[in-house]
Amino acid sequence: MASTIGNSNPLDVEKEAVVIDDVPHSPEITKGVDTKILKHSHDADAAMKAFEGMNGQVIELSEESNKALLRKIDLHLMPIMCVVYGLNYLDKTTLSYASIMGLKLPPSDNKLKSGINLVGDQYQWLGSMFYFGYLAWEYPTTRLLQRLPLGKYSAFNVIMWGTVLACFAAVENNAGAIAVRFFLGVFESAVTPGFALLTSQWYTKKEQGARTGIWFSFNGWAQIFGGLVAYGIAVGSRKSGTVIEPWKIVFLFTGLLTACLGVLFLWIVPDNQMNCRWLSKEERILAIERIRMNGQGVGNKHFKFYQLKEALLDPLSWAFFFYALIADIPNGGLSNFFSQLIVGFGYTPEQSLLYGTPGGAVEVVFLIACGWAGDRYGYRVLISMIGLCTAILGMILIVALPLSSNSGRLAGYYLTQASPTPFVSLLSLISSNVAGYTKKTTVAAMYLIGYCVGNIIGPQTFRPGDAPRYVPAEVTIIVCWGVCLGILAFIHLYCVWQNKKKAQIRAGPEYVKLENQEWLDLTDRENPEFVYTL
Repeated sequence: MASTIGNSNPLDVEKEAVVIDDVPHSPEITKGVDTKILKHSHDADAAMKAFEGMNGQVIELSEESNKALLRKIDLHLMPIMCVVYGLNYLDKTTLSYASIMGLKLPPSDNKLKSGINLVGDQYQWLGSMFYFGYLAWEYPTTRLLQRLPLGKYSAFNVIMWGTVLACFAAVENNAGAIAVRFFLGVFESAVTPGFALLTSQWYTKKEQGARTGIWFSFNGWAQIFGGLVAYGIAVGSRKSGTVIEPWKIVFLFTGLLTACLGVLFLWIVPDNQMNCRWLSKEERILAIERIRMNGQGVGNKHFKFYQLKEALLDPLSWAFFFYALIADIPNGGLSNFFSQLIVGFGYTPEQSLLYGTPGGAVEVVFLIACGWAGDRYGYRVLISMIGLCTAILGMILIVALPLSSNSGRLAGYYLTQASPTPFVSLLSLISSNVAGYTKKTTVAAMYLIGYCVGNIIGPQTFRPGDAPRYVPAEVTIIVCWGVCLGILAFIHLYCVWQNKKKAQIRAGPEYVKLENQEWLDLTDRENPEFVYTL
């Protein structure tokens, strides 16, 4: 891999250049090229600055150097991203563990049996309140991810969400719990879009699916870890007693652990390749050069209204949105009620904490396997549908088997934990298939707004009067996942169609590719060189 940097910059032009939108362009460059592209090219990606002053210098990135650089990037970024994202899931589901550890009980002099007196549907709304905060702040936080230093802003949110979660141990009533859950959603709303941006910033399209699957799979590891920790706290409290209520210990432990890791995240994760402390000056240039093929650059801090408009008019954006909305109705229900669901299978509350952990292992296996296979064989969306079909089978087992079949229904629950594979696949497609920094942050916000709305609706499908079977909620889940299969098929076929259209444009006799076109912050729709990952 080699490229010449310097005078090839299309913005370095002679005096007789053509002027388009107050920006000079050479006649050779403008010939046969859509002026819509040139209209916005003056606001190039930040990566263009990295190559200033390198006139005529040839950058060569050998296969061996590329592998060594990738290993170094993985070593520094992936561990902290994985652990933090695992805590992102654990911190949301801590409420489910606390619900069977005394949180819902009325206040009492007995510290082991004292809660905040949740009655009626207050617990359902407490589960949803997190997503109201997430929803309210999702678009503002994606704009801040674009405007502010990416690494520092992400770290700030990690520290703050850990601190807020620890504050849950101090709540004394439902009103206080609602406030904490709301602000927990506010600060966690930056994590998923921020990690998607980091992944697109540091990895090639062929690497993004597997990497996204790996850090998202730590949701499963967190479910295993959280279940074991909650079980240990519950058993230890019962046998030896504690100074404070067991459910409060869970919130303190997970919250303070998150805040400490947020400080570590601030130290390790850079804003982009250009201020990365663990790369040499030469390695920073090579780290940018290796993602040239993405056609997306590393970031642009300027808001571009035309990219916002394109995002809102793009059918692919709305397919992402509706998938997230419909798929996360089941997620919102299961993530807040899985402990109570397992109790409904005939197990004790303590057993439910322990027996929920194998579901995390199922999620890890499916996410890593589907992420690897999607990158390896090039059909990321179609392969991810395997996980969703497995989850549908699991939910059918829960609905169809009698109450007496405890082990069979528990096995069905484990299979439902394969359901996140398409969600992660589409999250990685936002990294690789949406170009233009304003458009990318907008589509990410739309996707996660759909995620919030679905998770708000989800807990409301589990009504107290339906316990212990919750059949209406379980049937709703099956229907939602069935609709999602149709949306996934549309996304795949739409990307195939768009790639064919772009190939026809590139094959046209008048088409001319701009030099350094990869760094012009063009959208996926306006860049003929952009190829959608399937």
